[in-house]
Amino acid sequence: MAVSLDFTPPFEPGIFDFLAARAVAGVEEAGPASYARTVQLEDGHCWFSIHWDGRDLCLEHDVERPEESPELLAKVRHLFNLDHHPAAADAAMGANPLLAPRVAALPGMRLPGCTDPAEILIRAMVGQQITVGAARTALNQLAVLGTPSRLHHGSMQRFFPTPAQVAAGGRDILRGPARRIDSILDVAARLAAGQLSISAEDTEESLAAKLLPIPGIGPWTVGYVAMRVLGSSDIFLPSDAAVRNGYGFLRGDTPTQARSIKAAELSAAAEPLRPWRSYATLHLWRRAGEK
Repeated sequence: MAVSLDFTPPFEPGIFDFLAARAVAGVEEAGPASYARTVQLEDGHCWFSIHWDGRDLCLEHDVERPEESPELLAKVRHLFNLDHHPAAADAAMGANPLLAPRVAALPGMRLPGCTDPAEILIRAMVGQQITVGAARTALNQLAVLGTPSRLHHGSMQRFFPTPAQVAAGGRDILRGPARRIDSILDVAARLAAGQLSISAEDTEESLAAKLLPIPGIGPWTVGYVAMRVLGSSDIFLPSDAAVRNGYGFLRGDTPTQARSIKAAELSAAAEPLRPWRSYATLHLWRRAGEK
């Protein structure tokens, strides 16, 4: 079944590149104008694929239980930030001399959301303090723990592993410092047991209250999860290396000069961009990844 998705233009398709850089083999497929993945809904299996043709977004999907199509559609809309009205965010960032040329060239940037909050928390913890590429390699290895999907499509054969599956089998797969692995498995076990639960119904405050006391979770992870799970528009990550580099490159710094920028300077520079700092973060990430 194929449907056209409503959104308020403009639509900046860089979100596809963001998701493609993080796509997990066997679970997701992605390119510069398309994204697809398996999703386990409350009662059934499904997959979806979304394509951008330069004007329209088209969603194709298959669900075991047709009555769950609205649930899937809600997840897709959240993942692609389709209820965002970009004019206010772009106007605020366009008033900033450093960001103005970027916003003019890339209007309508979208904040990547998620299809499952627990998955994003685990993925964020795996990706802490390592590169996006290294995190993707680790997640590709972890994905073998996932349940096979009854609805195969292309290379998508399985679901991202549940917290219970990560807790049970992750130690044999994850690599890196023992303390970091212990933290990931601890959080997975808490999620599986219902001792920890996060959702889009949380607030930034409740999310921080739940996550920050847990060993191995710091402000970067909480902020990233707030962006992806809550769709929070005003998250800024001054300790993030790509944020730092993107800011430095925008003002003409060399890589060496950019690496010397302090978090306090970044925070101060972002302060006038409230309440749209999440979108500024996206622009800085984008600039940091450009050659």
